[in-house]
Amino acid sequence: MAERARTATDAEAAPPRRIRRGRGAVTLAEVAAGAGVAPITVSRAINNPASVSDALRSRIEQAVEALGYVPNRMAGALASARTRVIPVIVPSLANVVFVEVIEGIQETLEAEGYQMLLGSTGYDLATEAALATTLLGWAPPGMLVAGLRHDKRTTALLRHAGIPIVEFMETGRAPIDMNVGLSHVRAGAAMAAHLLARGYRRIGFVGLRMHDDYRARQRYDGLRRRLAGQAAITLFDRAGTEGQSGGQSGGQQAGWDALPELLAIAPALDALFFANDEMAVGALLRARRDGIDIPGRIAIAGFNGLPIAALTTPSLTTIVSPRRQIGREAAAMLLARISGREPTTRRLDVGFTLEAGGST
Repeated sequence: MAERARTATDAEAAPPRRIRRGRGAVTLAEVAAGAGVAPITVSRAINNPASVSDALRSRIEQAVEALGYVPNRMAGALASARTRVIPVIVPSLANVVFVEVIEGIQETLEAEGYQMLLGSTGYDLATEAALATTLLGWAPPGMLVAGLRHDKRTTALLRHAGIPIVEFMETGRAPIDMNVGLSHVRAGAAMAAHLLARGYRRIGFVGLRMHDDYRARQRYDGLRRRLAGQAAITLFDRAGTEGQSGGQSGGQQAGWDALPELLAIAPALDALFFANDEMAVGALLRARRDGIDIPGRIAIAGFNGLPIAALTTPSLTTIVSPRRQIGREAAAMLLARISGREPTTRRLDVGFTLEAGGST
């Protein structure tokens, strides 16, 4: 008994060991080795935390965090199985942009006998980490996650999951595994080139909660770099509620409110590039009601290429993102890896199209 007590105390005092060498999902045995305890001790700490001391539990939690371990909730019943359910994590289920991407994913997965399990983060990275932990615990064969920006916990979980991962909506240099999307920086630069060609030189970019919507920030960066030395540019980052950033009617309300406010603040503006079509349409509707000439007084442009862009008066200049294609390509890439085939590419830029309307 004395020897057993001494060994436990020594384990609690020693720092966690980083011994991860494999490429598959992190195992209970690896966590145990990293914490310097027996696997049964790790199992007890996870399933019945009160059964181990506070110090030992803290030590095991450190090893779990360091290695990115996710308990397999199906292990007891299906020791070697993986489900045919694919988790998909997106920032919002209210935003029509993500709805169309989801539709592309769903039709591709279902055609191969897989089902989709949706999770929404509300643009919160901590929520994304919690979702990833829960969903990975059900042993999916792969996962689809919107965006390339995650907190450290999520990144560790996805890197160590031992399954194919596709990050979608944008392109980047260092995806966790595979990547499908478009360059938002180049999209912003393309709109800058369009506005310059039309003779605009005092341009504003209007975003909503830009700290959270970093892809909009990338479009602003592309716009700003392309306009450097050729036009004055002002960033208007408007505070908004979750509903405003995610839903069509909320986005239109933000654009409706923004137009007269911005013209009062910066009357010299001759063009506004809105972070999305919803806001731009709201501004167009406000201009029509208030008798503001578009584009004579000020030009307005958006992003996403929503169907409503062609129905406004004047029609909205916008950048069309191939949302359904992004969903299809991301799902197809994932399914190829799940089936043991190597996809044609692990990084796919689907591009975009600038559609010039009457608003510029």
